[in-house]
Amino acid sequence: MTFQRKQLGASGEDLAAEFLEKLGYKIINRNLRFKVGEIDILAQDNKTIVIVEVKTKRFVHQGLPEEQVDYFKKKKLRLLGRAISQQYLDQPIRIDVIAIDETDFEPKINHIINAVTC
Repeated sequence: MTFQRKQLGASGEDLAAEFLEKLGYKIINRNLRFKVGEIDILAQDNKTIVIVEVKTKRFVHQGLPEEQVDYFKKKKLRLLGRAISQQYLDQPIRIDVIAIDETDFEPKINHIINAVTC
């Protein structure tokens, strides 16, 4: 991964975390690594633990950022959901996607709640 892609991903995750906090979510952790992959943002919405996958795009020809969450990414997110459920036994788990489109001057944020079923 190039430095520019890492920088774009990090800035997108910062925007997503700020967005979630404004909505009242509690950020539990960021860039949480497991054997099966990494959780961009782990948050709490009331009593629900939320795994948040952040996708950021800067160029129009790349398509919509949420389109990057393909079959294989969904499969990985489900595995991460199972891993997290073992740490939070009595709490429901949800997987959201935050898609950030930075093709204009003002980033557009699309929060897709329960984007992937566990």
